[in-house]
Amino acid sequence: MKFYDRISELSELQRIRSLSHSDHSRLTVVTGRRRIGKTSLIMKSVEGLSTVYLFVGRKNEAALCAEFNQIIAKSLDTFVPQEINTFSSIFRYLMELAVNRQFNLVIDEFQEFYNINESVYSDMQNIWDMYRKRTKMNLIVSGSVFSLMHNIFQNAKEPLFGRADNIIKLSAFNLDTLKEIMYDHNPDYSNDDLLALYTFTGGVPKYVELFCDNNITTIKEMITFMVRDNSPFTDEGKYLLIEEFGKNYATYFSILSAISGGMNTQPKIEAALGNISIGGQIKRLIEDYNIVVRQRPLMQNEGTHTVRYDIQDNFIRFWFNYFERYRSLIEIKNFEGLRSIITSNYTSYSGIMLERYFKQKLAESKQFRAIGSWWEHKGAQNEIDIVALKLEKNRALAIEVKRKKNNYKPELLAAKVNHLKKKLLPKYQVEMLCLTLEEM
Repeated sequence: MKFYDRISELSELQRIRSLSHSDHSRLTVVTGRRRIGKTSLIMKSVEGLSTVYLFVGRKNEAALCAEFNQIIAKSLDTFVPQEINTFSSIFRYLMELAVNRQFNLVIDEFQEFYNINESVYSDMQNIWDMYRKRTKMNLIVSGSVFSLMHNIFQNAKEPLFGRADNIIKLSAFNLDTLKEIMYDHNPDYSNDDLLALYTFTGGVPKYVELFCDNNITTIKEMITFMVRDNSPFTDEGKYLLIEEFGKNYATYFSILSAISGGMNTQPKIEAALGNISIGGQIKRLIEDYNIVVRQRPLMQNEGTHTVRYDIQDNFIRFWFNYFERYRSLIEIKNFEGLRSIITSNYTSYSGIMLERYFKQKLAESKQFRAIGSWWEHKGAQNEIDIVALKLEKNRALAIEVKRKKNNYKPELLAAKVNHLKKKLLPKYQVEMLCLTLEEM
């Protein structure tokens, strides 16, 4: 698949590179979940330029450095003394080279030094502080374990705190890019096919690439491709999350399984887990791992007890709903059975994701100051799928999301909107809409 989008991120990386090479060295941190395209973006930004790319694998430091020495010698056409066998000495050597020459240094999976030699971070801080102002290195570090990367550069107790000149957090493709990709690979795609791609991948580049490089662009093809022997999707969620959670992943997995099963309040989740307290883990899932989102009715303050939890990563949400929940089918290789379950549930499951799609579409339009759902604690009879407050004063949209227009009952939405206006938006002009697959 060709390189798509990332226009603003590329522009920023090129701006920083120019400053690094004309003024003095800069350090950029690129973070984002696994498979989000960090390495592709970074290497695109330094394409055709003098660049050292170092991937930090989990191995002995001396063995890793022996690999690095060869890469540096070849990339910069320079002699690297073989006695340099620690990363700190390699970094010092590269900084000394950067006194008299301009180049890019990319260190991928930077958080892995925690498992190799944690003192690397304090050594790098000392060397960076010593050389930064008199060198011309464009240093870019990236990592897939968000919680560790956040800790390395944004925890005041860590040695590299405050050293990053820029932190770029990479997100999934936006909706216009997904449409462009679908059109390039299947000009006759249906909106339901587009919704399936969004539902299964959330716009994560690697998952989109897996489909498109194999000419998989329809709902049926996507389900068949995902659910088969040796599928790259089968254990992807497990690998991704164990990297984040480490050895204590079991409780987090149980919480995410409960949420994916529709238990979206803390009392319900705790009941599902045997009435254990999970407040601390929920807080970390939201603030440290960025996997769960806390949802409140629109315009409700943080103190409200009307709170729901959801998994905000589309792929992880889908993975828990099907690959994790029906693990027994995968273990006995009953892929036909799992495909049948996903296919039969697709209409109802994708209906929920269609609401998420339209919230994202409204947000990407830049025409609103707040977008969310609205409900009352007493029940769904007073629940509106999407309420969006426009930039213009006292104007809002109230939206019902349906896969098909004939399921829409405007009189029911009108009653809910009247109640909403009395309770929350008495001075607002509220426009009512129904959004369906046709409006994607």
